[in-house]
Amino acid sequence: MDLRNRIRLGIVALAIALIAAPSVASELRANARPRGAGILVHDAAETLRDYCVSENGTLYFQIPGGARWELVTSASDPAIANPGDGTFHPYERGEVTSALAGVRFPLRGISAEVFILPYPRRASLESAAGPGLILLSPGVRKLSREHQHSEFVHELGHVIQYEIMPDANAQAWASYMHLRGLDASRYQANAVHALRPHEVWAEDFRALFGGAIATSNGTIENDELAYPTQVNGLEGFMQDVAADAEARVAASLIAMPLGHGAVTFSRIGHFTAALDVFDAQGRVLATVEPTSGETGTEWNWDGRSRDGGVLGSQIVFARVRAAEAGAVRVVVLR
Repeated sequence: MDLRNRIRLGIVALAIALIAAPSVASELRANARPRGAGILVHDAAETLRDYCVSENGTLYFQIPGGARWELVTSASDPAIANPGDGTFHPYERGEVTSALAGVRFPLRGISAEVFILPYPRRASLESAAGPGLILLSPGVRKLSREHQHSEFVHELGHVIQYEIMPDANAQAWASYMHLRGLDASRYQANAVHALRPHEVWAEDFRALFGGAIATSNGTIENDELAYPTQVNGLEGFMQDVAADAEARVAASLIAMPLGHGAVTFSRIGHFTAALDVFDAQGRVLATVEPTSGETGTEWNWDGRSRDGGVLGSQIVFARVRAAEAGAVRVVVLR
C-alpha cells in the first residue's frame, strides 16, 4: 500500500423487474468503512457467512460497528408484496465491480463497504447507502445488468456526496441548488423521494459519471428536471467539489494508531520539519523526525517520551513545525 492510500486510511429499490429503472433507493444513517480505505465489495455468500447471525429462528444482518437489521428470508413472507419467481436473486459481485470500474469520477480518498445482501431487510426492502456504506438488496426475479449497474452507481453517488459535500457545507449546497434550479420550498430532505436533494445529486452523479450500462436508460428519477448533461456547468461543479475535498485531505495531517501507544503521522507532500507531540496541557512529550516516501512524509512515533519513558493512555496532540496545517488529536491507548 503506497503512502497516499495509507494517509487516507486514517479516511436500491427491491428489484422486481427485469429492466432497469431510475434509482429510488433510500439512504442509511449508518457508517461502515474507515475513511480512505477504498471500496470493498462483499458478495452475497460472504455477507451471509460473515455478517449474518441467526437468533431464535430469525436472521439478522449486522455491519461492523453495531447497526443491524432483520432479514426477510422467504419470498412468501407477507412483507413481500410481489413474490416474483419465489426466490431472492442477489446482485452479482462481478457486475458491481464492473459498474465501479466504469465510473468516470475521481475516487481517491473515497471509501465504502458494499454488502450484497442475500435477503432484503424487513425494515426497508430497498437498497440503501450511508456514509461509507452501501447495501444492495436482492430482487425477486433475476436482476438485469442495467439495473445492477444503475442502482449501484446511484448508491455510490450518495457515498461520494457524504464524503465531499456533506450537509454542513451550506455554501456548496446553495450553489448546487441554484445550478440545478431546485426550489428549497419543495426540494427538501423530508419531501417525496424524487424531490429530495440527496436523491437528485445521486441521480446526477449516475447520469454524469456512470458507465455506459449504468446510464443506458437515458432517464433520471425526477423527470421534471433537465437531464444532467443538459445543465450547463453541473459536471464541472461536481468535479470541483471533489477537487476541493481532496485538497483538504492532502493538506491534513493524518494519525494512524498502531497499537501499544505507537502512532504513525503522515501527510501528502515532502516535509523536512520535525513533528512535536504535546499533552493536553501543551507540554512537548516527544519530537519525531520525518521519513520521506514516494508520495508523502511520515513521522513514526513509538509512543515514548523524549527521555524514553513509556507514556500511559491519554489524549495527545501532534503538529508539524513550520506547517500551515493545524494539530491533530489522537487518543493513545496502552
